[in-house]
Amino acid sequence: MSTPQLADPKLTQAAVFLVLTLNSDTSVNPQVLNLLGDISSLVRGVGFRISDGRLSCVTGIGSQAWDQLFGAPRPKDLHPFREINGVHHAPATPGDLLFHIRASQMDLCFELATALVARLEGAASVVDEVHGFKYFDARDLLGFVDGTENPSGQVATNATIIGEEDPNFAGGSYVIVQKYLHDIKKWDAIPTEVQEHIIGRKKVSDIELPEAAKPSYAHNVLTNIEENGEQLQIVRENMPFGTISKGEFGTYFIGYARSPARTEQMLQNMFIGKPPGNYDRLLDVSTAVTGSLFFTPTCEFLDAAPDMEGQAQPAAPAPQPPPRDKQDGSLGIGSLKS
Repeated sequence: MSTPQLADPKLTQAAVFLVLTLNSDTSVNPQVLNLLGDISSLVRGVGFRISDGRLSCVTGIGSQAWDQLFGAPRPKDLHPFREINGVHHAPATPGDLLFHIRASQMDLCFELATALVARLEGAASVVDEVHGFKYFDARDLLGFVDGTENPSGQVATNATIIGEEDPNFAGGSYVIVQKYLHDIKKWDAIPTEVQEHIIGRKKVSDIELPEAAKPSYAHNVLTNIEENGEQLQIVRENMPFGTISKGEFGTYFIGYARSPARTEQMLQNMFIGKPPGNYDRLLDVSTAVTGSLFFTPTCEFLDAAPDMEGQAQPAAPAPQPPPRDKQDGSLGIGSLKS
């Protein structure tokens, strides 16, 4: 039986997002594998201090790190994040390990993050660290509720957990992360009614605009995709973050899916447009500054990681982007819901 790491998609009050790169010297592999095998124990140990703290940690492994640590076989859709050059730019940035730490309060997140980084001293370096917080009724710093259409229950499981399409890695998931910085002054200068058309929802009530009232460039139009008449969903665990003294106000996007192609199609629609040029106007005030893709194996896989030392076999090259028509920006997995 395989146990997915992503067990509770319900948003918490606090989160820490850590992205690290590994030392390329394979002599660090035992240190990293031992840490991966101890994560469940660390979560229990720190979480025991506050029994209702809902502490959890989802661990993601990047394409290059997978080859270094585990080799073949590898998850069939694991590859580096693909940079997007459209009306706006989605950069690809380094990332070998992701720790998505969540809890009802920040001290639990901070304590666990500190322990994880200490265990990786000399083997890995933190390249991005974000402390997220729940903002009122799950709103982002632009003032809109974020994640309203997140699936739940079995629908969320079906959207995020790999099944028979990759039996060697059933129970796992893919996750894409991006850090967005918002130009709050520019956004606040936009009339509320125009903001609502950019998002596709009412700002105060969070009610979705009628289909006939949504422009084709609305955020919730461009990120709503279908394949063979079925909506392809992901689970978002986005969190606001900010540093007032630096003028940083942002959203940490984190999207889980059973195939990264789902999230990649959404990003293509946002940055290139559907059709090309009909891009997400939210990007006029929100700039992506990071972008990484990871595979999240099952809990059993991580627990057994120390036993895999020295067993890595050379892996085949990461899969290349599928052929696509440069004119429509499509990844070939479906069409927009109209």
